[in-house]
Formats: sequence, structure tokens, C-alpha cells
Amino acid sequence: MKQTFILATIILFASCKKTTTVTNYTSGLKEITLTEIWDGTFSAKGMNALNSMNGDFYSLLNTDDAGNTTVDKYSYKTLEKIETIVSSNDLKDLEGFSSYSFNDDETKIILGTNFKKIFRRSFTGNFYGYDIASKKLTLLGKDIQEPVFSPDNKKVAYAKDNNLFIKNLVANKVTQITKDGKKNSIINGITDWVYEEEFAFVRAFEWSKNSKYLAFLRFDESNVPTFSMDIVGNGNYPNQQVFKYPKAGEKNAEVTLHMYTLSSKNTKKVALGDYEYIPRIKWSNDADILIATTLNRHQDNLKLHKVNALRNNASILLEETDKAYVDVTDNLTFLNDNSFIWTSEKDGFNHIYHYDFSGKLINQITKGSWEVTNYYGYNKDKKTIYYQSVENGSTNRGVYSIGLDGNDKKALSNKEGTNTASFSKNLNYFINTFSSSEIPPIYSLFTAEGEMLKVIKDNEGLKKNLSDYKMSKKEFSTISINGNELNMWMIKPLDFDENKKYPLLMFQYSGPGSQQVGNKWNAGNDYWHNMLAQKGMIIVCIDGRGTGLKGRDFKKVTQKELGKYEVEDQISSAKKLAELSYIDKDNIGIWGWSFGGFMSSNCLLKGSDIFSTAIAVAPVTSWRFYDSVYTERYMQTPQENASGYDDNSPINYADKLEGNYLLVHGTGDDNVHVQNSYRMINALVEANKQFDMFIVPDRTHGIYKGKNMRLNLYTKMTNFVETHLINKSTK
Repeated sequence: MKQTFILATIILFASCKKTTTVTNYTSGLKEITLTEIWDGTFSAKGMNALNSMNGDFYSLLNTDDAGNTTVDKYSYKTLEKIETIVSSNDLKDLEGFSSYSFNDDETKIILGTNFKKIFRRSFTGNFYGYDIASKKLTLLGKDIQEPVFSPDNKKVAYAKDNNLFIKNLVANKVTQITKDGKKNSIINGITDWVYEEEFAFVRAFEWSKNSKYLAFLRFDESNVPTFSMDIVGNGNYPNQQVFKYPKAGEKNAEVTLHMYTLSSKNTKKVALGDYEYIPRIKWSNDADILIATTLNRHQDNLKLHKVNALRNNASILLEETDKAYVDVTDNLTFLNDNSFIWTSEKDGFNHIYHYDFSGKLINQITKGSWEVTNYYGYNKDKKTIYYQSVENGSTNRGVYSIGLDGNDKKALSNKEGTNTASFSKNLNYFINTFSSSEIPPIYSLFTAEGEMLKVIKDNEGLKKNLSDYKMSKKEFSTISINGNELNMWMIKPLDFDENKKYPLLMFQYSGPGSQQVGNKWNAGNDYWHNMLAQKGMIIVCIDGRGTGLKGRDFKKVTQKELGKYEVEDQISSAKKLAELSYIDKDNIGIWGWSFGGFMSSNCLLKGSDIFSTAIAVAPVTSWRFYDSVYTERYMQTPQENASGYDDNSPINYADKLEGNYLLVHGTGDDNVHVQNSYRMINALVEANKQFDMFIVPDRTHGIYKGKNMRLNLYTKMTNFVETHLINKSTK
């Protein structure tokens, strides 16, 4: 069916500035249903995760209709398949595999299967080494973690039961490097819960480039307080999940750096001075020099240490401080001369810098009142850096190249929206993923000079399918709140009438450095919001102070006061929107998940004069209950900043509840513990306040596992919104 467009006039006060043409569109009569949202009807087709190979090639893990798995090699230039590197059909001792990783020269592969999840990123599995030339398959180990080849291709290091091992592939012999590993006590080479969650890595060991050393982190979590959760399961008795979880102000694991020398089979501890965290280790191009990153507990002082493995000593390469905190990234890149690329917010915006190996600044490569959002790499032959940024608007993402000297910048993606690049290993080609609020993902092949060679996949089928449904466009704008221009989008009903009154539901996340108002394609919540709009309400999302991509000061203004300025902005925004002629000021709600649930709870309690309804899913209700690394980065410790913690805790304002409150949590949430909701419930009971709750056994932070889980949850939330906002509103 051909799309037709209906022009709708948006009536906004001077405080709300239009930034895009405001139109609604419809070409169909079908209503979006919750079943369709969560059964995959509206899912965009993607590409399998590709692995860039040496040269202009990439590989994909493919599965055929019979369930056979293959690793296939493709050309970036033509996108054609070159060969099948390995097929499960040819492996007598392995029925299939679900992961693979190459050694440096791509003559061998590690194949993984039978994964068992531990936390968000960690798992154990059975892993095999496969020699491509001889087609020989060798078992590396069962129920092991993070196996990785040595650069000389002769060995594989891995972790098992909190200890580290090296398997010599030539001699077929295993050497156990550490022997003190013990659950909930000592971990060697694998991160603990809080490092995995907040510093976003699991493997904490690295081979030197000459294969002579294995550097690793050791976590002594003996004195870290233990957290336990009952897992209901399917048996007559529940099980307990017990793990070490350092909450704000509590004892962290003692983390130390160690160096194992293969020739002597000797391990030495490396002294790094005073620090609290070691969030990264990485070898430089000097085979004897490891770079270890340390942070103090406040995370406002970051140091790069040059660790000499031969001499077992360390010196400072670079030190960076900030009045709030310094972010940890994976952007440290060493060039052939061991000079390095580094990203920093030190000029007020996140930019790319070039330093020599003594730590002296050579030059700042990117500059401007905009943020670099991703560093893709450096092409040494062209002396060119590739990156992603928001220099075409904070709600957009573009892909760019720039010379190492900071000259010859070029935009490689031209469409306004969100562009993300996946470069070939030699940085000659990239696959660009583009989407906007109106265009589903398009995957295209580009040269590194920005020439588009071919559209790989365009999701035209999804666009055609959606043309049969009632859907409204997101209207992007800004709104002036508390001295700032805040990014905003609004969704109206297709039959919007400016002479009517509509209930308003505000959606937000609001966490530090986050963004919800982005020009990108729909996720599940976007379809739900559109479904609600067609039932006769308006949905708005506003990124307030503390969110990202608008500079250091805008992001870090919330330091030591998480939930103060963010809540002020949402309350002020709701009041300003309530002045619009078509908003029903008596029926305004807000909802969010995780940090967003913390926010929606606070907004309902502190903004009871404007918000009548709130939904909080898996909320933090006191930062005293959340982990040390995340919380103290923004709040310092409760011992140092008690008022910052308590003045912004929903628990302490339970007596102010006047509206409709739905509290949702999974009891198996290892991230934001259900303790947060239980304590909120107790506070509400003690204040004799009525509320609704939906506590789901065993579900983790995402509340998605199990038949019909998301459908059931969103049915509950839909009914709540309809009862307390849509049905109560005066049209």
C-alpha cells in the first residue's frame, strides 16, 4: 500500500523549539498489538556479527537449515564467499559450535560450545583448537573460560575454577600457573562481578607479543561482603546464588597485577603504587612493556603505567585527572613507533589525542564543541584515523576520517541519522549500518574514502510490513528547561486534534552519559509507545542534565547528586508541557527502567503536583544498595556524601506518594537487587500508602526469560497506563 502523509501542526510555546519538519504518517489501518511487538513481527533483519580478518576479508559464523555450523571467509571488496574454513560436518568429535576466534596469522581457530552463563558477559564452555591446514581438532578443556592463542601460535592460555592454565599445543602438555583460586575468595585472570559489570571486561590476562610473558590480574575478594539470592527454580526447594558484591562504601576486592615468565615458570607481583582499581592491561609494541591502567577509588585520577616485564618495575606514562571522574575506554592504540592514540574529555568534550611513548602530547587530533563517540582505528599507510562522532548534531552519529596531524577531515557517511562502521582489519573498507527514526537499518559496503559500493541489506520488507499499521512519526525538538536546551521527541496519535486534551506519558532513562533522544530506528519500547499513542495519548522523551553527548559539563553537573538535577528537569519539563493547550495537565505519567525506574519513582514522589502516575521497573531506590564502582564514580562513598545518597533516595519520600505507582522487579536480578524494591515496599507500607507491584521470580535485570515474559509484563503496564491515564483523561 502506498504511503500517505498527513501534515499536523505542532503547537509549542517559545520554550519548545522545532528542529525538524513535524509530520505524522499513516498508510494502514492495522493496530499494533503487544503480541506482535514481542513475537518478532517488527524485528529488523541484521547481519551476523562479522570478524575482520587479515587483508580485505572477513568471516561469519553461519548455520544451515540442517543445523550444521560453518566459519566462512568473505571478501570485503565483493562481499562474495571465498571459502569455508571449517564446517561442523567435517568434525567427527564435535557436533557443532557457537563461537570461534583465530590466532594472529589465522592458521588456527578456537571453537566453543556448551556455554553456561555466569553473569552478564561471563560464561564457561567446552573449547577446541582446530588447525586449518591439517584439519586436526584438539580438546583444550571443558568448562573453561576465555581461551586465547599465544602470538607464536604454540600455546593457549585459559582460566578454569578461578585459576590460570597454559596448554602447550606442540607438547600437548598443560601447565597450571596459579593454584590458589577459590570461589568467592581468589580469582586469577578473570574479573569479579563488579569489574565485569562496570568496567565491561571478563578476561584479565594478556600475552606479550613475543609469547614470553603472561600478565594477569588477581582478585582477592575474601573481605568483600557476600550477597545471596534465592532462586525458586522448578524443584521443591529453592537454591541460593551466592556471590561477592561490593556495595557503595564497602570493601572492594584487592586487585593486583602479576607477571608470569614462561621460561622460568616464575610469577612476580608488579608494584603500581597507590590505587583502587586496575580496569585495563594492554601490551605496547615493545614486547617487554605492558601498559597498566589504574584508578583511585573516587575514579578522578587515572594513570597509565609502563610496566617492564624483564625488570619487574613500573613508571608513569600518562596521568589524567578530573573534578568529577575519568572514563575508562578501550581506545588506547599504539602506533609503530610506540606513540599512542588516547581519547579524553580534558578540553570539555571527548576528543582524540596523540602522545609519544614518554607521555608528551604531540597534538590534539579532533577539536570542537561535539563528542567523539567511537574510535575505529588508525591506518598507518594513509596516516589516517577513523572515528564516529556527533558533530552533525547530538542526536545523530556520523563516520569520519582525519589525518594523524588533525588535518584533512572527511565525512564518510552522508545520511542524517545514526551511522555505525565495522572496518576491515587493514581499514580499507567498512560496512556502514545506517538507521533513523523513519528508516530501518540499512547495511552498506563503503571504501575507507567514503565511496558506497553496494547496499547489502535494506529492510525494505519491514518498511512494507509497517505500512499496513497505524504509526506516528517521532517529532524531534528541543525544550528550554532550567537554562538548558534539552533534546526531546514527541509521539502523537495519528488522529491528533489540537482542540482536544490528551494524557501525557513521559519516558526516560537519564543515567550519566546516556541518551534516549537519538535519531535511530525503533526498539521494542518505541512500538509500545506508538501503540499507546494510537489509544489516545501523547508520549514524550527528554534527555535532561547528566545525559551524554553534549559535553563534559552537561554530563557531569550531577556529580555527588545523582537524581537531583535529573529529577528537576523532568518535573520542570512536565510542567512546561502541561501548559500546551492539548495536554491534559491532570493526567501526566512517567516511566523508566533501572536508572529510569529510580527517576520515575522520584518524579512521582517529588513532583506529585504534576505527575499522577509512574511505573518503575527494576529501580534503584537507594544508591547505598548499588555497586561501589558505578555509584562512587558519581557519588563518592556514603560515608563521604551521606546527604547526596539520602536526599535523592525514593525510600525517604515514600510518605509523599499521592498518585498511582506500579513497582516491577525480578527476584533474580544480580545487578539492581530486588532488595531495592523490597525496601521501597516496606517504606510505602510504613507510610500506609497504596500501590501496585509485580514481582517476578528468578528474572534478571532485563526481565525477559521465560514463555510470554515480556508480553505479560507489557500487558500489565499497558493496563496500568490505560486505567490511570487514558481512561481518566478528559478528551
